[in-house]
Amino acid sequence: MGRILAFGVWRARVIGADHVPTSGPVLFAANHTGVVDGPVLAGATPRPVHVLVKQEAFTGVVGWFLTSLGQIPVDREGGRTALTAALSVLRRGGVVGIFPEGNRGRGDASSAHAGIAWLALTGGAPVVPVAVLGTRRTGESIGHVPGFRRRLVIEFGEPLTLVREPGTSGRVALSEANEAIRVALSGLVTVAAARAGLPLPNDELIAAE
Repeated sequence: MGRILAFGVWRARVIGADHVPTSGPVLFAANHTGVVDGPVLAGATPRPVHVLVKQEAFTGVVGWFLTSLGQIPVDREGGRTALTAALSVLRRGGVVGIFPEGNRGRGDASSAHAGIAWLALTGGAPVVPVAVLGTRRTGESIGHVPGFRRRLVIEFGEPLTLVREPGTSGRVALSEANEAIRVALSGLVTVAAARAGLPLPNDELIAAE
């Protein structure tokens, strides 16, 4: 279904898919601007992916659909259950997609939650930054669904391998890994947005009007 949405309903272009390891555990760290980012990511990736999705979405038909696709519900007040489920996927050699910013917004990766860093260090999985562009524009609400045949770009960056250095405390290792992921994602988004001609939504401008 994700592929139908990404390439049938919208006009998605995928760049850098060769950066995704063809086997073994992988973490996708994607920026988050719009409500359709999850389905677009799932449709664009060259491997099946279990995306962490807020648990409020798991109701009715949508909830059934998400569950059938193996997506993972996240309680944003405390996502330990989701992290455990994601770690299980990684240990089976699967792929997990996370939006480390936590919420839909500008999508510039100016901040990131540490869950993905914990998964990378604990699960021994490389992290592939992913820029998802075009799903929301300035002036559109965070719940906006893009119009038919809108141009989207999904760009996969080079994978990061993160390890805890000997003698480094767990807290420091987690902080350093998280910042490395955030910087890599932010840098990719900036470059990819400029290259694609798809600027991020200017939510600050909206708030000022």
